[in-house]
Amino acid sequence: MTKPDLFDVVELTVDVPEHKLKAGDRGSIVEKYTDTAYEVEFANAYGETLVLTSFSTSQFIVVWRAETQSWVPLKDRIVAMIASFPEEKKEQVLRFTRSLFHLPV
Repeated sequence: MTKPDLFDVVELTVDVPEHKLKAGDRGSIVEKYTDTAYEVEFANAYGETLVLTSFSTSQFIVVWRAETQSWVPLKDRIVAMIASFPEEKKEQVLRFTRSLFHLPV
């Protein structure tokens, strides 16, 4: 799993209705409080801050690495998301993935 760092771009894995944020919204890490708590800024297309709030690593995944100036590979993003699932949901993902092998390409 990719460890978050300052200025990385993260994608929410949960809805945050009190800030009108939805799973899939992306923001940038602007402060690290602990290994599991980060301040994330969400901005509009003009760079104006819309939301600035704290999140735990269980609420997002890293999708872009500031240090390497590159996107996190898709397989790593998928693994990060699945890792946060409860065991029952992981089993559902496994069954779904198996079913894909039976579909025509």
